[in-house]
Amino acid sequence: MSTRPTVLITGASTGIGAVYAERFAQRGHDLVLVARDQARLDALAARLRSEHNVGIEVITADLTQLSDLTTVEARLRDDARIGILVNNAGAALSGNFISQSTDSIAHLVALNTTALVRLASAIAPRLAKAGVGAIINIGSVVGLAPEFGMSVYGATKAFVLFLSQGLSLELSPQGVYVQAVLPAATRTQIWDRSGIDINTLNEVMEVGDLVDAALVGFDRREPVTIPPLQQAERWDGLQAARHGLLEQIRQSVVAPRYQPPV
Repeated sequence: MSTRPTVLITGASTGIGAVYAERFAQRGHDLVLVARDQARLDALAARLRSEHNVGIEVITADLTQLSDLTTVEARLRDDARIGILVNNAGAALSGNFISQSTDSIAHLVALNTTALVRLASAIAPRLAKAGVGAIINIGSVVGLAPEFGMSVYGATKAFVLFLSQGLSLELSPQGVYVQAVLPAATRTQIWDRSGIDINTLNEVMEVGDLVDAALVGFDRREPVTIPPLQQAERWDGLQAARHGLLEQIRQSVVAPRYQPPV
């Protein structure tokens, strides 16, 4: 068994989660793999055990179901070996807002936001008490771009970014590293499951490239990692503009442009 912290990865059966499992196994970490597809989890676990000689446990769970979610939460609270959480499980929806059913929207929000924040809440107090550990939250550049027309999905990913930045400010002084990873279009099964033909997209990143880049950011302890962003200065500029805007907010004084006419 590894002396490195165990990594719990959600959405681990395919795509980004499966590649994170591969990469952390290569680094010598034991794993807890969480997803709905038992057969795929078992096949991945067997291969990684054989290739990398690490301990791997599988938890079959649908994180939109409270009973399954609380099982994973309990594991994160109670298992002191788990020092890294990869909050990767997520889904997307095809169509525009008025064509999406209320139930499908609620399901998306439950998986992309509620499950993610509950799992982070389950592990964060223990990591902070220990003074070490990491939480990786998989967001999306769509969370920066309402212009892309994916209103609910983008809103959930904006939540992931905001939450990650807030947790980073709160937890980093206590030794806990929080990283938000913002992919653009990546070749995973999320597209098929949401009814979107990935072949209609002009540019798609390979999932291995995405995770390898995200782990470069992880090793650098970046609070926000955006693998497809070609000029890091653009993100720095956005942050500077946001801080400048906040400096102009005076909580007790209405801006002159909103003063009622005399």
